[in-house]
Amino acid sequence: MSWTIEFPYEDVEQFVIDLPPGLRARYVVLSDTLLEFGSNLGMPHTRAMSNGLFELRVKGREGIARVFYCTLIDQRIVMLHGFVKKSQKTPNKELRIARKRLSEIKEHGIQ
Repeated sequence: MSWTIEFPYEDVEQFVIDLPPGLRARYVVLSDTLLEFGSNLGMPHTRAMSNGLFELRVKGREGIARVFYCTLIDQRIVMLHGFVKKSQKTPNKELRIARKRLSEIKEHGIQ
C-alpha cells in the first residue's frame, strides 16, 4: 500500500499553490518523496516536532517554507498548516495553529 497526502484545510492547499515557483517545485519533489518512502524522511527534509506533528522543510532561492503535517492509519499524510519562514525560530503562532489542527484531526478525524 502506498502513502497518500490529504488537505482537509483549504488554506493549506492554497498556500502550496501560491508558493513562489522554486519553493513550489521543491515542495512537489518532497511530497513525491513522502508518497514513496513515507512520512519521516529525516533531516534536512522533515523533522519530528512532538506528539505526532512533523514539519516538511522546503527551501529554495526564494526563501524557506514549512508545512506541518501528521500521519494517520492506512499510510495517510495530512497537511495541517503552512507558512513562509522569515526568522530563525518557528513562530509560536504558526505552531499553535498546527497543534490545534492536529488536535482536531486526532479528536474528530477528517471531515
